[in-house]
Amino acid sequence: MFKASAPLLALIFIATPLQAETLLLDAIAEEPPNTSSGLLRPGPGDDMQTVESRFGKPQSTYGPVGEPPISRWTYSDYSVYFEYDKVLISVVHR
Repeated sequence: MFKASAPLLALIFIATPLQAETLLLDAIAEEPPNTSSGLLRPGPGDDMQTVESRFGKPQSTYGPVGEPPISRWTYSDYSVYFEYDKVLISVVHR
């Protein structure tokens, strides 16, 4: 009996993390940029200089990490993720 259920169990363990990632990405994608809770924040394609001039200095910065290099700037209500010097996404803190 165990031999027959092993492939099924393997499939469940492999599919579960993939589904969780997809749901998180879907939730982020559904949130329109710059509008969550009426909070104005940087949008995709803005560069670091524009973000700093419009929104001020971040409370903290992280990165760059990986290839392509991804950096994060944290403000009080949201974080901004950059690829090189361009905004990928800004995410409101919960």
